Amino acid sequence: QVQLVESGGGSVQAGGSLRLSCAASGDSYSNYCMAWFRQPPEKEREGVAVISRDGRATYYTDSVRGRFTISRDNAKDTLYLQMNSLKPEDSAMYYCAAHRGVCASVTRVWTLNLYDYWGRGTQVTVSS
Repeated sequence: QVQLVESGGGSVQAGGSLRLSCAASGDSYSNYCMAWFRQPPEKEREGVAVISRDGRATYYTDSVRGRFTISRDNAKDTLYLQMNSLKPEDSAMYYCAAHRGVCASVTRVWTLNLYDYWGRGTQVTVSS
């Protein structure tokens, strides 16, 4: 079992940057495929970025590719999401999620029920 705690959210103006962190504890962090999801108000939760257990493979949803970067530090049991050129439509609660094992296929990595553990989220608000 792994516990996840997100941090780094806040309010920024459009064009600004934020760096989210997700600290993991419990089970061996390097055993987990990790992901960031987000959920805007009154909308469904959607996948943002995924990273393999060794950090060598990354996946991004089209709307953030080129602006967001997912990374992980397995020595520190921490997942990151660097968000640049933020837009108002990026405003949402951001969650990190963990799946024990290899990341699934490029389509299945966006499936919510693939992930075994979730954090409580950190709020990101981007104003125009």
